[in-house]
Amino acid sequence: MSVQVVSAAAAAKVPEVELKDLSPSEAEPQLALSAAAVGAMVPPAGGGDPEAPAPAPAAERPPAPGPGSGPTAALSPAAGKVPQASAMKRSDPHHQHQRHRDGGEALVSPDGTVTEAPRTVKKQIQFADQKQEFNKRPTKIGRRSLSRSISQSSTDSYSSAASYTDSSDDETSPRDKQQKSSKGSSDFCVKNIKQAEFGRREIEIAEQEMPALMALRKRAQGEKPLAGAKIVGCTHITAQTAVLMETLGALGAQCRWAACNIYSTLNEVAAALAESGFPVFAWKGESEDDFWWCIDRCVNVEGWQPNMILDDGGDLTHWIYKKYPNMFKKIKGIVEESVTGVHRLYQLSKAGKLCVPAMNVNDSVTKQKFDNLYCCRESILDGLKRTTDMMFGGKQVVVCGYGEVGKGCCAALKAMGSIVYVTEIDPICALQACMDGFRLVKLTEVIRLVDIVITCTGNKNVVTREHLDRMKNSCIVCNMGHSNTEIDVASLRTPELTWERVRSQVDHVIWPDGKRIVLLAEGRLLNLSCSTVPTFVLSITATTQALALIELYNAPEGRYKQDVYLLPKKMDEYVASLHLPTFDAHLTELTDEQAKYLGLNKNGPFKPNYYRY
Repeated sequence: MSVQVVSAAAAAKVPEVELKDLSPSEAEPQLALSAAAVGAMVPPAGGGDPEAPAPAPAAERPPAPGPGSGPTAALSPAAGKVPQASAMKRSDPHHQHQRHRDGGEALVSPDGTVTEAPRTVKKQIQFADQKQEFNKRPTKIGRRSLSRSISQSSTDSYSSAASYTDSSDDETSPRDKQQKSSKGSSDFCVKNIKQAEFGRREIEIAEQEMPALMALRKRAQGEKPLAGAKIVGCTHITAQTAVLMETLGALGAQCRWAACNIYSTLNEVAAALAESGFPVFAWKGESEDDFWWCIDRCVNVEGWQPNMILDDGGDLTHWIYKKYPNMFKKIKGIVEESVTGVHRLYQLSKAGKLCVPAMNVNDSVTKQKFDNLYCCRESILDGLKRTTDMMFGGKQVVVCGYGEVGKGCCAALKAMGSIVYVTEIDPICALQACMDGFRLVKLTEVIRLVDIVITCTGNKNVVTREHLDRMKNSCIVCNMGHSNTEIDVASLRTPELTWERVRSQVDHVIWPDGKRIVLLAEGRLLNLSCSTVPTFVLSITATTQALALIELYNAPEGRYKQDVYLLPKKMDEYVASLHLPTFDAHLTELTDEQAKYLGLNKNGPFKPNYYRY
């Protein structure tokens, strides 16, 4: 398929790239598919079986620790008297047990004689003599940047999602540890390599819910379409990402990986990847300094230079552009999946500074409609419930932004009985919110009333210090956008405000008059920082990313210029078709007459590029 490319690069040079002044180009180039990408996309007949491998048995988690791990018990024998024999009755000629009034038992013989039964010694928990300090709070030792050292509670963070490695007992920074895998490799930096077994179980569970990615792995691993590819990645390191990385490895690629969020890494999964031979540099609760150090360790390595970038947020691309610009001479392309990262790519394109072709996965239909809408519709409730234990019915909530993420959040909260307000700058999205039954307001109009404030705009300073000062007591503030710039958290790090860590990823910020707000994940992405996201939805995004990498890597010289491209509908439709068998869904096929009438190919694409789903 051949699609004409319309360049988004501006003629004028811009000396400095500013996020606030630039926007995506109006004409967005579309991808043309290479032979390798087409080969990996052999469409299933009738939209059916993706030839996914038979599911392996789901791995079982280790049993939870028993009560023996608690305080030791002391013996406390009870004393009691034998009750009067005249108060007892026999209902049969055999020995019977009668219970004492004080909890003991009496033994009644056939002749009516009552004797005391052997006593059972009971255990009573003693707390006074225990030397354990239950309220003792360990202080992490490690590198912390100045901006994060103001609040100790802010640095002692890890996800409240289930994780076998979120133990505060180990205070040593992973950067100071000398660890080796069972194969002797030390080219990684994770929290604890010994947790690899737990991480492997998580990955095996995720594989069961990622049918398209597993099908792609099975179909294309014989051809190795990514043989020779050296992919450096910066994404959330979760079990789902691990399935993607191992799929890329099965298709022939070498990968090095860092985390795009300091709180979303699952330590046991990172350990499992390191144990499998993937150079991974990430752990939950990194400092800002750690974050950039991990990215640099992925990029700056002797004898290895990346030729492909898979980014989520644009930080990896920014780091290479800033520190190692000569690397772009050998890089074939960039695949970006977030609003923030795509916005940065369009900035570079308009400034004439984009050195390689880039693929905008974020605006693909399969990403927008499924990852952004359906994923956030489920995970917003999960993140709020895990961190606050709140009830949603009757709560007043304002959602800033009514894009796909905002739509998902609003739908979920409305279904739970919340009163939902929406803020928007786009009149089209604003009209959609009104037609969906939400009241459109300015944030200043409801800031004193609402119980929850949720940002999902991709912008900066959506919630400012002025808004935070006017919020009611115990108002919950959180962010569902990729970047932590939407809430002005920096303005809260002042001497007059007190930060109090309540639980993992939950801070109380207390004003001098006693008012407090509940800040979740320090303004970072709520669902991946505080809970989990549906694996099936991430299968859709991960499959799209894998196909985009295959396409850019195998594209002939000159097919793609130094610009930002959208995925073609054909690729989106193929990714969707791979997931339909999970629902036992059966697509209707066009007849030749119908296809001719509509002017379509029977195998798609079925919609024009300008169609909005």
